[in-house]
Amino acid sequence: MDSLISAAARALAAGDALGALNRVALRDDPPALALRGIAMAQLGEYPRARELLRRAARAFGTHEAVARARCVVAGAEVALAMRELGGSPRALMAAAVTLEARGDRANALQARLIAVRRLLLLGRLDEAAEALARMYAHGPVRHQRTLRESAESAVRYQHALRHDGVPPALAALAELAHAELALRSLQIKAARDVLARARDAADQAGVPALLAEVVEARAALDRPAARSISAGVERTVRLDEVASLMESGALIVDACRRALRAGGVRLPLARRPVLFAIARALAEAWPGDVDRQTLIASVFNTRRPDETHRARLRVEIGRLRALVKSFASIDSTARGFILKSRDDADVVVLAPPIDGDQASLIALLSDGAAWSTSALALALDINQRTVQRALVELEAAGRVRSIGRARAQRWLSPSLAGFTTILLLPAALAP
Repeated sequence: MDSLISAAARALAAGDALGALNRVALRDDPPALALRGIAMAQLGEYPRARELLRRAARAFGTHEAVARARCVVAGAEVALAMRELGGSPRALMAAAVTLEARGDRANALQARLIAVRRLLLLGRLDEAAEALARMYAHGPVRHQRTLRESAESAVRYQHALRHDGVPPALAALAELAHAELALRSLQIKAARDVLARARDAADQAGVPALLAEVVEARAALDRPAARSISAGVERTVRLDEVASLMESGALIVDACRRALRAGGVRLPLARRPVLFAIARALAEAWPGDVDRQTLIASVFNTRRPDETHRARLRVEIGRLRALVKSFASIDSTARGFILKSRDDADVVVLAPPIDGDQASLIALLSDGAAWSTSALALALDINQRTVQRALVELEAAGRVRSIGRARAQRWLSPSLAGFTTILLLPAALAP
């Protein structure tokens, strides 16, 4: 490797993309193409970066397997930054195996971290925890029964980052992945410890953008994450307060995840919106009841209820009673219906910090990246046409904007200041 290539690689490792380009901008040999692609990615020119990396991968010969694998890894990171979440990760995993076999542990770890970050974006927290644990375990990790067990298993292997010569920048990225997993599974103490290690690693790396990412992740712990509504009293709560609330034994109607929680029982209702709307209306009125007319109007969105609405309400109430009978009851009153916990525990509504059916969509877009409708649909596990209709409504309201046309169209939203969107991101919190 000549001196210019070595100098450009050192500049990229320090986050100096322009310095790297100054050394290799006019060269078209495979190593220079690869470095130019990485530099363009650091500057945010993702389409150009992807093209350069593909050219570099084709230009490397069959005997240069390590170099080609590195191009695959860099290309996968660009795809992640472009929020291209579809497709199979098999090529990335094959590249990781090749790099590990040839002794390039740092780039193999980078490949596996990209796969983990993709899983986190898609809300597959249990798979992400298993993947993180396998990175540092010797041999396969046993199957975890719950997300909490899986995340705790992953945390136990974090000390391995201090060994094997992992560069500080890569160690900081790995710690950030661990921190996001801990935050999304509401393990706040573990998240604080991991973020402290991430800060140390980022300080050692000396990359301003990486340090800013760590600082932003740490700030999420101190921002409001949701609104707690109980007995008519509403207050904002941080993530640590949400975690304490989940362990308090209260009957929680979680409007962030569309679920009911009581002790160790979790009842998802994301795909049963009418039942969830009834549960939320009853919980917001607790310890009082809700009259039938108000319940029909709010749940069925009608101003002129008739006998068919009343009959449907009775049917839906019966369905909800059957689902919650192990931890709550729904009793009839002279006016309507009342929700009661089996253990006389408090009833709490955990509402998102922003209202509206598109809260999770706005939360994804607020990360600053440009998302395609297909990636948003994949992350939220809903129909792409539903996403498109929601985006049109949000654009008309001035809350999102689009760039590009047709297949190249991407969507963005300004960052949401003042609160964190952790609880709005796709994932089902395990008990």
